[in-house]
Amino acid sequence: MKPRENLVTVCGHNTTMLYHMLRHYQYNVKEIFVILYAHHEKDPVIEQGLHVLEQFNLKPHKIVYERPFDWARVTEHYNETKLLKPDEWWIVADDDELQLYSKPTYQIIDECEEFGYEFVTGGFVDRIGENGTFPIITNESNIWEEMPEAGFFRYPLSYACPNKVTLMKGNVKVSNGQHYVQLDDTKTTCQMEHPKKYPIEKNFTQVHHFKWDSSVLDRLQQVGKSSIGESWGEEYQLMYNEIEKNDFKIDLTKEEFMFQRLNYPNYHHLKTWDSLRKKIVTI
Repeated sequence: MKPRENLVTVCGHNTTMLYHMLRHYQYNVKEIFVILYAHHEKDPVIEQGLHVLEQFNLKPHKIVYERPFDWARVTEHYNETKLLKPDEWWIVADDDELQLYSKPTYQIIDECEEFGYEFVTGGFVDRIGENGTFPIITNESNIWEEMPEAGFFRYPLSYACPNKVTLMKGNVKVSNGQHYVQLDDTKTTCQMEHPKKYPIEKNFTQVHHFKWDSSVLDRLQQVGKSSIGESWGEEYQLMYNEIEKNDFKIDLTKEEFMFQRLNYPNYHHLKTWDSLRKKIVTI
């Protein structure tokens, strides 16, 4: 069955995970749109991003020059790109987000079109290294094996929203951070049972979040110092402070973090997912 959906991602600050992200999706999507998010013309993300894209015979959809850590602008780029094909289906994923579905996406899309659903939701699974460490990741890494611990620590430590909209029609607008659907200027689908949402009992997408490699510690501090309103700097600084308290590790023994070792991509083998799903949808 040929893929029916496009993929759009925005890559900025760090291209390490872009390579692994493209490997994860390359055979499962129809067309890939990569936006390189730079801060100036000599930003290394441009050269590094182009090098990664060349390995997949891709060119950037566009290169944009924006303020650092302006997540509202990132979301605007997602929404603008999806409108190029408003009637088609799109996966929206940041470059460190590897999504897993309960069944092939073409089956989900078929059901959506049959019953009138327009978007599919999911939530974060935080990935971390052995013993709760932040590993060095390269293109040669097997990220599932080098970040084998799957859990839920970001929200308990910093109250960062764990909800995501993962698959949608191109004309569906996502809110900042791609956490919910934006219904109008002030209203989102946060904690809402919307008639156009694919039932979470049939699929609640696992968004395996490979953010937590060695490069994230500096980035947490950088964003924490940002004065841009949509950077969520306080959240990032809180996260850094909590990690620092624990000698720059994540405590795998904390029950609320719900860790399970899973060093390969398999939706149905994450045994904690049902409990985690029930928690995420209440946030």
